[in-house]
Amino acid sequence: METGKSVAVKREISTMKLLHHPNIVQIYEVIATKTKIYLVMEYVSGGQLSHKLNYLNSLDEREARKYFQQLIDAVDYCHARGVYHRDLKPENLLLDHKGNLKVSDFGLSVLRKPGDLLTTACGSPSYVAPEVIVHKNYDGAAADLWSCGVILFEILAGFLPFDDHSLTNLYRK
Repeated sequence: METGKSVAVKREISTMKLLHHPNIVQIYEVIATKTKIYLVMEYVSGGQLSHKLNYLNSLDEREARKYFQQLIDAVDYCHARGVYHRDLKPENLLLDHKGNLKVSDFGLSVLRKPGDLLTTACGSPSYVAPEVIVHKNYDGAAADLWSCGVILFEILAGFLPFDDHSLTNLYRK
């Protein structure tokens, strides 16, 4: 019987094998034993975008535009292949040694035909689209784009558009 974690890892592997884009972390090899799965992935040395935001608070418009364009390019590429990330946030956006953004962590992603509605509520609360929060069937592309908009707001303003220590209050906003 597979655990939720092993299902997520297998989903991430199968999804990442479909994606070859300069702004998506690449998977090079998968080595499986009876008890473990090892992934050989692209090394992205610059850390998470969230760490840069914690240090700088916000980014200047030029840098924000560059990162947002790279994010949108990667997300558009995924959507054209029926892949919906469902957990876009600065912690899942890595920076390489040249300062380019790379989308990572496809553990919650799903592969669907364009137009198919999704039903599983998932993602990080501050970045999740309203229709996901209220447990409606939702368009994966629209939900990912909502998350991209929240990220753009955060990297320019230096804070989240919707934030609260209480999850209930956050969802009301």
